[in-house]
Amino acid sequence: MPTDLRDVLWLSQSQTVSIAELAALAGLTEAEVRDLVDNGAVAPVNPQDASWTFSADCVVTMRRASRLRNDLELDPHALALALTLLEQIHALESELSQLRARQAAVTGL
Repeated sequence: MPTDLRDVLWLSQSQTVSIAELAALAGLTEAEVRDLVDNGAVAPVNPQDASWTFSADCVVTMRRASRLRNDLELDPHALALALTLLEQIHALESELSQLRARQAAVTGL
């Protein structure tokens, strides 16, 4: 069984990828990535650059976008909103986990 490149790429947080690489890794078109940038779902490292690059963290977000688009048939605006809400949920869950850990340390549980 051939292995898909999207399944074996190891990225570190300090790496950047081009818009073409991001689109290919996520299974999106460059136009779809541009739509998501325009709708605020992701941001290039330097939006003023003629050739956009993205942090490697964006690959995970764009893969999620691809799954949502395919599963729910969302338009670019709805997709950007869904991604934003999922990121907020993730941040809140992380904060809650940290607060619970601090409380457990203080109470000795």
